[in-house]
Amino acid sequence: MRTLLISFFLIFSLSLTVSADDFEFEFTQEEQVHDPLEGYNRFMTSFNDKVFTYGILPLAKGYGAVVPREIRSGIHNVFDNILFPIRFINSALQGKGDDALNELRRFLLNTTLGIVGWNDIAKTKYDIKRKDEDFGQTLGRYGVGSGFHIVLPLLGPSNIRDMFGLVGDYFANPISYVDPERDSLAIKSYNYFNTFSFYTKEYEQIKKESLDPYILLRDGYEKRRKALIKE
Repeated sequence: MRTLLISFFLIFSLSLTVSADDFEFEFTQEEQVHDPLEGYNRFMTSFNDKVFTYGILPLAKGYGAVVPREIRSGIHNVFDNILFPIRFINSALQGKGDDALNELRRFLLNTTLGIVGWNDIAKTKYDIKRKDEDFGQTLGRYGVGSGFHIVLPLLGPSNIRDMFGLVGDYFANPISYVDPERDSLAIKSYNYFNTFSFYTKEYEQIKKESLDPYILLRDGYEKRRKALIKE
């Protein structure tokens, strides 16, 4: 059961960046990606793809067909509200005072008027939009290079800097403190799974339109991370 839950983490990495607001891919890559582990990375991408295609994707499609979109959207908003500390802390660490203040405003508005985050009142009524920030971006903001590209088992595309960033994100995530041995993993997995149910067609489209999905995912991931750091 735990292996199945862990596999849900593949959702975000394969889809590069998932949010309820957009699902945009930018695959043009001006700079060559440092990829000394390409042989291993291709093997792991193939493995992850099989887990995703034959495990996660069918389940997500079935879930999306059974659970109304309004319910799934509300669940996504609640989780987004819970994860406020990651965005707030990293905005502050990067010296983005306005972004940190906006995250605090979003949290207070959505927790109260939005009924524990079920409704994104901050965005719909006050036009205060979420801005994704994480520890990988914070490290990059302070000049830490990405290092070489690496594909993690079940977690998908990453690089050395973002791997270290995952540690910081773990400790800033309130869900991590809910029985780390079992419940927190299940809750996080369900969050990713619920969010992905909005975008079940995108990964299939990537594979269909690309002659080399590995290069597409690799370059798209690295370009997206650079763009987020520069924001």
